[in-house]
Amino acid sequence: MPRIERGSALDELQRDPSSRATFLRMMGGGGAALALGTLLAACGDDDDGGDGASTSTTGTTADGSATPDAAAGNDASSDIEIVNYALTLEYLEADFYRQVIDADIIKDKAVLDIAKKFGESEQAHVDALKTAVEGLGGTPAEQPKTAFEDVLGGGLEKVLQTAADVENLGAAAYLGQAGAIKNKEILAAALSIHSVEARHAAALNQLIGRGFTADGGQGSIPDGAFAKPLDMAAVLEAVKPFIAA
Repeated sequence: MPRIERGSALDELQRDPSSRATFLRMMGGGGAALALGTLLAACGDDDDGGDGASTSTTGTTADGSATPDAAAGNDASSDIEIVNYALTLEYLEADFYRQVIDADIIKDKAVLDIAKKFGESEQAHVDALKTAVEGLGGTPAEQPKTAFEDVLGGGLEKVLQTAADVENLGAAAYLGQAGAIKNKEILAAALSIHSVEARHAAALNQLIGRGFTADGGQGSIPDGAFAKPLDMAAVLEAVKPFIAA
């Protein structure tokens, strides 16, 4: 289970009641409190000073601590990398829904409306993340060329299963990076997108029959009480088949 980095936005929210209150106001109150609790539980707790990662810096003062400019620069660079990683995933999701709709695979109007709505959400995520990278002083990642031909050729069932898998993967990916984000505004955006990805995943899991089972299984909530994060390497490996060489 990943640990919360010292100096991360999540670490600050955990330790500083005033920062936490400000964050919850930004995110709309009660729902954000529940989501924040889930993130803290999933990412671990560094209060004991144990094996949490420290924030690396390039500039130091006489006592060995980071200079404000050096720390801020490293924080921005780290957040830019994380946001561009998320942007790459959102590019894939938005393009996937676009191709599914263009291929005219979905005939049921209700299901088609869901696909269109989810596709609009993913494109909105793309636009927001590109703006976030630019706001941090970085350059947005380029959109990769996708390879969904095998999925589209597998018919409706394959399309819906892939959509559910990708949405579940997206939710886990955001959760996996929460403890490393330094900027509170970026964390707020990531948490907001994470919750949307999770709702998409739950709806699609239910649609394809991954719902609660008679023996108590939890298909639509596959991780149980706490969502499981995935690290960057695992997520990128999982989406590799969908990126053209």
